[in-house]
Amino acid sequence: MRILHTSDWHLGQHFMGKSRQAEHQAFIDWLLQQVRQHAVDAVLIAGDIFDTGAPPSYARELYNRLVVALHQAGTALLVLGGNHDSVATLGESRPLLCCLGTTVIPAVEADPEQQLLLLPQRDGTPGAIVCAIPFIRPRDVLQSQAGQSAEEKQQSLQQAIHQHYQALYQRACAKREALRMPLPIIATGHLTTVGASASESVREIYVGALEAFPTSAFPPADYIALGHIHRPQLVGGLEHIRYCGSPIPLSFDEAGQQKQVLLVDVDAIGLLGVTPLPVPRFQQLQTVKGDLKALENQIQDAATLGSAAQPVWLEVLVQGDDYLSDLQARIQALVAELPVEVLRIRRERGTAVAGLQAVARETLDELTPFEVFDKRLQQEALDETLAAQLQARYRDIVASLQEGEA
Repeated sequence: MRILHTSDWHLGQHFMGKSRQAEHQAFIDWLLQQVRQHAVDAVLIAGDIFDTGAPPSYARELYNRLVVALHQAGTALLVLGGNHDSVATLGESRPLLCCLGTTVIPAVEADPEQQLLLLPQRDGTPGAIVCAIPFIRPRDVLQSQAGQSAEEKQQSLQQAIHQHYQALYQRACAKREALRMPLPIIATGHLTTVGASASESVREIYVGALEAFPTSAFPPADYIALGHIHRPQLVGGLEHIRYCGSPIPLSFDEAGQQKQVLLVDVDAIGLLGVTPLPVPRFQQLQTVKGDLKALENQIQDAATLGSAAQPVWLEVLVQGDDYLSDLQARIQALVAELPVEVLRIRRERGTAVAGLQAVARETLDELTPFEVFDKRLQQEALDETLAAQLQARYRDIVASLQEGEA
């Protein structure tokens, strides 16, 4: 059986004032070509199909068109909910999409059997048993206990997630035995694992409760298809546990990554092999950095990748000349008449004096929510203990808000 593993599409993302609609449409067209060319039996999307809980109508349309196109191609589709996805939004169309060969698991099910799937091959015969595990919200597997420390909460959540994986895997083994068919077992997940390399667009999903899930806690499935981390990578150096990464760069620090989807071949023996398929770049993103003189040359080089119809999106990191009050006007003069668009200008604080001057010019776009809170705390005369308590409380509030968005 051949499965195409992908994740973190973030349909509907609003990127510094820019829509990603054209990129996502181009990616889906390319994906469908790969499905046909490589005779893919099933496509597995391991979370974050949408960027927000209330995606724009064009994002929903892209999603629905994908479902129809894969159904026409005779390819099954499995969609797992991620931390960005709304359980209600994904769940509302489940019965309809089921008729089109698509299975959606928005959240942890009350009945674990609903997360145990027989994934079909193109001819309709069973090809694999899937432990379909979406993003696990703490409330799905834990009951809050008064008086627990942050460390105890982390341990409880980690153990609960571990037990969820193990229980589903045992059910999968029992199902395989009952069917008397030597089917491979595949597990999924949408979480951060120990040692995973993230990027600035990846949101912390277990703030203050669970930083990373240990690789050793996964069950011995033949393949584990993960989502949430946007950089493609093996987990713990293991061939069978992988993040496929996002198909398009979702932040400037991802611009240098070769994005990919994964062709996963399995049979009765287990995992046969994993083949990365490089995803073409549908929109050029570039980060240029240096003083104004160096930037002029770098911007000229970046412009060679763009066109009037599709300019390069630029992030400009200014070094050395960050003290200039008319910096933005100077940058705009450098890009005039060139097929580039400057989406963000950042200043690198080279000296203490320049750093103090630049603080007042920092924009919210340059700071994370935690950095904003820390800067506000610095304006108060607080002892270290109280400051630490406030920071911990703030992280809990952000976590609950992020959970509510999903």
